[in-house]
Amino acid sequence: MRTLTGKHAVITGGAGGIGFATARALLHEGCSVSLWDADRNALARAAETLRGTGLASQERVRSQERARGMHTVTVDITDLHGVAEARQESEERLGPVDILVNSAGYVDGGRFEAKKLEEAHREVDINVNGLINTTGAILPQMLERNRGHIVNIASAAATLGVAGLSVYAATKWAVWGFTESLRHEAWKGGTRGVRFSTVHPNFIARGMFAGAGIPRLGGFLVPVLEGHGIVAHAIVERALKRGRHSVKVPRSVRLAVILRALLPDGLFQQVVRSLGIHRSMDGWVGHQR
Repeated sequence: MRTLTGKHAVITGGAGGIGFATARALLHEGCSVSLWDADRNALARAAETLRGTGLASQERVRSQERARGMHTVTVDITDLHGVAEARQESEERLGPVDILVNSAGYVDGGRFEAKKLEEAHREVDINVNGLINTTGAILPQMLERNRGHIVNIASAAATLGVAGLSVYAATKWAVWGFTESLRHEAWKGGTRGVRFSTVHPNFIARGMFAGAGIPRLGGFLVPVLEGHGIVAHAIVERALKRGRHSVKVPRSVRLAVILRALLPDGLFQQVVRSLGIHRSMDGWVGHQR
């Protein structure tokens, strides 16, 4: 199991949700953390909360910041120039980046034909293009040092299609394929000290997927997650410390992958509907924080 003490982690979408919970967890592990987010006010509140309550005591927080550090950068990850400046600023403050957690995300639920295409493009821009921008800014120096770990937040919706999440699911399938391809490229190039993981959470009860969940038997097999901290724990313990390539949260999310491999596609689609997965977004009332 790898130690994380003293490593510098950049977390996108760090002002809320999975990003914020991961920042808290990594501070506990002794990491330096650079929080990136487009919302300046939310970022300031997140940083204040982490300084005040993110660790066991305020004295430990002060000691942590002296020894390692926490830094915030207001940046729109869809802005390529802004991302390059954010990387430079974070490295100047806390040193080379050892860990990148691409947590920033956006969802606009609903049937595709009723969706404003501007919102569809925003999902693609943040979930895919933004992730490509941040990875492109940070990966080269990881490869040069032959050291680093990139964790990309995909989704359970990257294992099967979900009604009401057509564009979101497409972006998360892209994240999975992108990450797996990078892993093979690094291996082929001999830089095997750089690792890549995807994390595939099910719906979370709070935040951007509030109200969503699989009904009936499907919800029993793959339950809604009660909070973002569950995902942060999986990122730290399973992706970063153990180096798992594809982390499913809960572990039962992998049932979709197993069934897809075993069943003819038509039968697989029938199973998906019988489990109620096509109704997962019927109660969705989620928001971006």
